[in-house]
Amino acid sequence: MKEYVQKVRILTESLPYIKEFSGKTVVIKLGGEALKDEVVSKTIIEDIALMKFIGIKPVVVHGGGVEITETLKEMNVQTEFVDGLRKTDKKTAQVVEMVLGATVNKKIVHDIQTHGVEAVGICGCDANLFEVEKIYPNGKDLGFIGEVKNVNSKLLNILIENNYIPVVAPVSKDIEGNIYNVNADYAAVALASALKAEKLVFLTDIEGVMRDKFDPSSVISTLKVDEIDKYIEDKIIEGGMIPKVQSCKCAIDNGVGTVHILDGRLEHSLLLEIFTHHGIGTMVEK
Repeated sequence: MKEYVQKVRILTESLPYIKEFSGKTVVIKLGGEALKDEVVSKTIIEDIALMKFIGIKPVVVHGGGVEITETLKEMNVQTEFVDGLRKTDKKTAQVVEMVLGATVNKKIVHDIQTHGVEAVGICGCDANLFEVEKIYPNGKDLGFIGEVKNVNSKLLNILIENNYIPVVAPVSKDIEGNIYNVNADYAAVALASALKAEKLVFLTDIEGVMRDKFDPSSVISTLKVDEIDKYIEDKIIEGGMIPKVQSCKCAIDNGVGTVHILDGRLEHSLLLEIFTHHGIGTMVEK
């Protein structure tokens, strides 16, 4: 009986959050460990389905770098990274489109639908969802690497209004039909900004933004936007975390309510952050 009482307490603790976020849009960026570990992936899909059942409007954006690398290796296609970005020639871009649009995307859609929730898989090319331009990171030509310049959210709104969960692969095309590899984090920011989402959630492979990167207990639970530059200057935030928090700032500046950086290796990380008093990871807010 005590076990049942504890379960009821957990449910009642989540009630204020259910009331607060019901009817709101939450954009979830999946990638890395959240997709790689089958056990963890299963719990995250369950979280997304539960969010939908209680009235939240989830929108999923996903990457798939591990799967792309494995497929390129199987096809004997050389892959090269420069400053953390994959050099993308035409053949690599085609593989990116195939893996993200046909393999990873459809698996996520299938997994969501096994819980009785309707989902639709789309990519940046569909209905010109993402208008992209070629970029030159640090002045370097890395091939078909694109950046989202505009989001045509009409299709997304139609899907959301008709009770579907959009599952978005960031791969897209320019006006000439060239396929572009688009960073999923940046695509999620652009999409969440266009939808004026209540929350944008990044599921990553770290516990959150930490004061000491070697100490998981030093996670900064709440990070104000105007603190970010100071943390970077003081080298508390450094390396690969810099573009992540800058993405968070961009999202907040463009109308997103809050942005969350969570450990995607942790089971049920979405529900733990959104529906508990203490939460996990780092929440970035205005």
